[in-house]
Amino acid sequence: MVTVPRFRTTDVVAELEPSVGRLLERHLAAARPWFPHAFVPWSDATDFDGPLGGTPWSPEQSVLPQAVQDALVVNLLTEDNLPSYHLELAGVAGLRGSWGEWVHRWTAEEGRHAEALRAYLHARRAVDPVRLEQERMRHVGIGHHTGQPTALHVIAYTTVQELATREAHRNTGRLCGDPLGEQLMAKIAADENLHMLFYRDLYADALQVAPDAAVAALADVICGFSMPGSAIPGFRRRSLRIAKAGIYNLDIHRRQVVLPLLRHLGIMNLPDLGPEGDQAQHRIASHLEHLSATAERFQALFTQKAGTPVTD
Repeated sequence: MVTVPRFRTTDVVAELEPSVGRLLERHLAAARPWFPHAFVPWSDATDFDGPLGGTPWSPEQSVLPQAVQDALVVNLLTEDNLPSYHLELAGVAGLRGSWGEWVHRWTAEEGRHAEALRAYLHARRAVDPVRLEQERMRHVGIGHHTGQPTALHVIAYTTVQELATREAHRNTGRLCGDPLGEQLMAKIAADENLHMLFYRDLYADALQVAPDAAVAALADVICGFSMPGSAIPGFRRRSLRIAKAGIYNLDIHRRQVVLPLLRHLGIMNLPDLGPEGDQAQHRIASHLEHLSATAERFQALFTQKAGTPVTD
């Protein structure tokens, strides 16, 4: 990893303050309010065992495909760690001025995703509620830190992550076989899309402020990228089922996330970069070749083992 000197972090945050204010105004004009309670099938819900004396959960009660269950749990537990993300972003950008307004607004919008997903899963009896709560306690108890060393890295990482999350939510909804679930995931994906646009265009402005350092930060992020839910218990097994179902895998990551971002930002064609930026471009190009080859191998493996379940 090419580490951008720490002193640049404060400079970049200050330089980008006007951009944050402008993009926040655009975001608020584009965002449309929606309400989690409207996407929960309350009339279909029944009491669970416990103080209410209801029916215990059992696997046959869920009508969702296993890979969709996995994706929804991973999505929800990822959203549950929102306090960690808020803390990390606030630690880099601060909570004053336009940066602070954005951090709080982003946190509020992300918070309703967990609220809506958990209520939907409970009402549909889609997953084991006891196991879900146990995993939430464990995952949030550990917390999450992306380990990004500078503000440029945080902006680059969040740009990639928000687009990846949008794709994962969209594909989960399309495959869930439940019209209400598809509507809910479309709403969440729309939020993530607006968040991606904010961070992507903020990163574009960062390219003007510190082009070599910004490209180096993006190269670090792309070459070492992992989703924030990778520490969730059982993530590897779940991610394999999610990948096999076509919800999110390396090919989707390459074609629908990394390549569109690179094209939109013009990263590989930026002129007049210094040695740091030029080296970063070469690292990205090499990583794209690696992604392509690895995605092909995984796709061949999934095709070869079609119909073979990935078990817990």
